[in-house]
Amino acid sequence: MNSSLQKPFFHEKQKLIDKLIEEIKLRKYSSETEKSYINTIKNYLSTRKTPREYLLSYSHKTKSTMRGVYFALKFFHENVLNEKFTEKIPLAKNSLKLPIVLNKEEVNSIINSSKNTKHRLVLMFLYYAGLRLDEVRNLNWDDLDFERKLIHIKKAKGDKERVVFLHDNIINFINNNGKGDNGLIFISERGNKYHKRTIQYILKNASRIAQISKKATPHTLRHSFATHLLEAGADIRYIQKLLGHKNLQTTQIYTHVANKDIKNLSKLL
Repeated sequence: MNSSLQKPFFHEKQKLIDKLIEEIKLRKYSSETEKSYINTIKNYLSTRKTPREYLLSYSHKTKSTMRGVYFALKFFHENVLNEKFTEKIPLAKNSLKLPIVLNKEEVNSIINSSKNTKHRLVLMFLYYAGLRLDEVRNLNWDDLDFERKLIHIKKAKGDKERVVFLHDNIINFINNNGKGDNGLIFISERGNKYHKRTIQYILKNASRIAQISKKATPHTLRHSFATHLLEAGADIRYIQKLLGHKNLQTTQIYTHVANKDIKNLSKLL
């Protein structure tokens, strides 16, 4: 291990953590990544282990956990200690895990089961726009262009922006239930932005009422959005842009669950 990490005093460790936080913020990483990296490196500095030894202590954990620890160590050594990370630790590849997809009837049942207009609108944005949970939370009224039927996502993953279509079902629902002038669309009774757990609960409760047996999360509606578009004949590159995926390979996961081609194969028998 680097000499700067041997028998570190508390103030030395804190300086390293402070530098780590600075480097993370400069890159505008998500709050989840920041929290994960900080916790990992705090534990790492306390153990006085080499990177390999520390990673081996996670060998009983999941593949994704081990990968997270590895990348936290790599980031710390390269960007905080300013040294080349030479450990050649073989990373276990993630196995292909297919997303859970709801059919259109199940989606409609979930959306229609919610009697609260704000809650129903949350579900509609998750499905009819394919938005991520945080993207829904950060939506403002002026992000919606009703004339051009577009949504301008200004706080997307990786601090990137994109434009997606504004579905007629969302437009009609807002016209029938009232539109705000400015500010956040989804605000709690206390005047705060909707919490992540609030949106997760909205979907969980709606799924329970609709008696959906599949495990549905906010991302499940996004998966369903992409899969239904693909099954309807949409070009996968357009779907990639709508979802805000950097790599086409990420979007291609939906080709494994789309029913269009699978259903046609059955006709050959």
